[in-house]
Amino acid sequence: MRFSERVLDLFGEDAVWSDDHEGMSGHLLRVSSASGVFYVKHGSVAEAEYERLRWLKHWMAVPDIVAFDQDALVLADVGWPSLERRAPADIGAIMGRVLRELHAVPIEECPFDEGLTVRLARAEQRLEAGLVDADDFDDDHADLSPRQVYDRLLADRPAHEDLVVAHGDYTPSNVLVSRDGRPVLIDVGGLGVADRYLDLAIALRDLGEDFGESAVDDFLTAYGLEEVDRRRLDYYRLLDEMF
Repeated sequence: MRFSERVLDLFGEDAVWSDDHEGMSGHLLRVSSASGVFYVKHGSVAEAEYERLRWLKHWMAVPDIVAFDQDALVLADVGWPSLERRAPADIGAIMGRVLRELHAVPIEECPFDEGLTVRLARAEQRLEAGLVDADDFDDDHADLSPRQVYDRLLADRPAHEDLVVAHGDYTPSNVLVSRDGRPVLIDVGGLGVADRYLDLAIALRDLGEDFGESAVDDFLTAYGLEEVDRRRLDYYRLLDEMF
């Protein structure tokens, strides 16, 4: 990929570029230079994240935007490890508290729609473009093809959505926390108004698989959810396979 001179001038000629780091994706690069450490996102994901970061900073802590030029977004390194990397004993409680705060943001204030109609349309586009990786499906979906997953999503679509401002990819790797407990949300390109189970399904799956049932219990207590809707939980886990 090529970046504008404005972006390249931020780092200098001796900058070291790498995609070998936590949170690595095809759209994210880490840059180390004399002026500091930065993360550069590019393409459509950069534009989506830029718009959401500008809005979300009024409600939650997020990385500082250093520059946005053409299709490149430059973010300052927060300097804190993710919860996935730190793995504190109270990880479930931290995840629950942070998500409760995000879900308390008034949906009337949020300009981004990530409801089922939007997400299913995006899933269909990814399916038709051959972008859904069946090899990455969870074990209980491993016998399904991308087309079967999509068809099941249409057939089992919930009649009701409990709308909140959702993160869209709420995992321990996307929550950074300082030593004194201050959280920062990253990778918010999928943030928008959606069913709260869009976040709950992913958070509970990752906490249960990586940190055990005690972390799940701590999460639910901190979030304030006494009873889990297993059908919606399963549905939104299935939806995540398309992305």
